[in-house]
Amino acid sequence: MHVLVDRVKSGPNSTLSEVSIDGCFTCYGLEDEFRLLKVHGKKRISAALYRVGVRKSGGFHTRYLRRFAHLLGFHRGMLHILDVDDFNYILIHIGNYHHETDGCLLLGQDWARYDGSDFWVKRSSAAYRDFYGKVIGAALRGDLTIEFRDNDR
Repeated sequence: MHVLVDRVKSGPNSTLSEVSIDGCFTCYGLEDEFRLLKVHGKKRISAALYRVGVRKSGGFHTRYLRRFAHLLGFHRGMLHILDVDDFNYILIHIGNYHHETDGCLLLGQDWARYDGSDFWVKRSSAAYRDFYGKVIGAALRGDLTIEFRDNDR
């Protein structure tokens, strides 16, 4: 299974993307802005193809176990983008604004601008649940890749 994150718009602090699974548009994505040099928590990862695994430890995993406890068996670990140069623990998770990314990918069903220039994603929880349900099986099997493309600059 293949996820494409097509970065289509940039703001001073944020990047908006269109996220597809096996060629079908699924939702929008939000990341930090492009920077040549890494600034902790304020730089998106490089455009490339990565493997996606499942992380079953850490704060996000614990919070999501509680958050989705009512959906029995839904949360089986965090989607973890692997082998990213100079980054650790790059996850796909819920959030709306660039200051919530710390290099990770946030998902939303819609998007808008705020402060006249930056982007945010709307209905992130719903987008995450839909996306996660479609890809978690492939991630657990070791059969999930994610590709980031820069079409925003």
